[in-house]
Amino acid sequence: MNYRELGRTGWNVSDVSFGAWAVGGTWGAVEDEESLAAMNRAVDLGVNFFDTADVYGDGRSERLIRQLKSQRSEEIHVATKAGRRLNPHVAEGYNKANLEAFIDRSRENLGMDTLDLVQLHCPPTPVYYEPEVFGALEDFVKAGKIRYWGVSVEKIEEGLKAMEYPNCQSIQIIFNIFRQRPAWLFLEEAKRRKVGVLARLPLSSGMLTGKMKPDTQFAADDHRAFNRDGAGFDKGETFSGVPYEIGLEAVEEIRPLVPEGWSMAAFALRWILMFDGVSCAIPGGKRPDQVESNCAASDLPPIPESTMAALRDLYERKIRTHVHDRW
Repeated sequence: MNYRELGRTGWNVSDVSFGAWAVGGTWGAVEDEESLAAMNRAVDLGVNFFDTADVYGDGRSERLIRQLKSQRSEEIHVATKAGRRLNPHVAEGYNKANLEAFIDRSRENLGMDTLDLVQLHCPPTPVYYEPEVFGALEDFVKAGKIRYWGVSVEKIEEGLKAMEYPNCQSIQIIFNIFRQRPAWLFLEEAKRRKVGVLARLPLSSGMLTGKMKPDTQFAADDHRAFNRDGAGFDKGETFSGVPYEIGLEAVEEIRPLVPEGWSMAAFALRWILMFDGVSCAIPGGKRPDQVESNCAASDLPPIPESTMAALRDLYERKIRTHVHDRW
């Protein structure tokens, strides 16, 4: 496992870390015992950074991480998120009282007096233009409730705006072979400002594992069944906003580019790690074997420039029109 600096936190985090959305819910059936086995396997393989949120399984994901930390002696950094518990999810809800209540609940779920990193959870765009919200986060730091803060964003423009607040330590953004726009400007700006970047949805909801087919069925409670058109939340969160059939066609073009002996999942993650502006990718894993496949990406050699160029060409031809100007 290799490690990279996360912003100005002083942490060196595993470049392949663990996204804990799937072990909480909305990805089909999951068993806590198997989830914990997957998470423990991640730590065995050198993962020291876990990303979660208070709404993943209504706290289930956070409580699993608390169990994991109680079982391990290794240092584990935990990032959680706040804001999506708002109903309705509107900018006005991002006030100090609501955020403090969410943070206190996460502190209890995680068993931590001081949360390592709290990220605003994809707030509406107007929130980024309300300095009072970020002032409240600063107050929570001073009060010892959180150590650092960042944001999880839907749009590149939101991430660029968040970086203007001087104590923003991290931006979490969708970045994968199907969502290449962050490489145009965003990553260089984050690097210049020494802001950490967490690449979420790195496998495009599993599409970039190469295991999905036209007739693949998803459980009713799996967002890949109900959110393709944004019925539950931003449609960019499901298959990166790429129509399912287009994603399948693109995967077939990617398949011959994958070096012999590599899984497509590891290849997709290694593509992300080719960009030094990324602090870590945060793939999910519900089973130990999935975690092993993901973590293998950290030690793979660089992808040849000719292959990177072929993937840029694929994006321009097949994907860009569906995603580039939306997010």
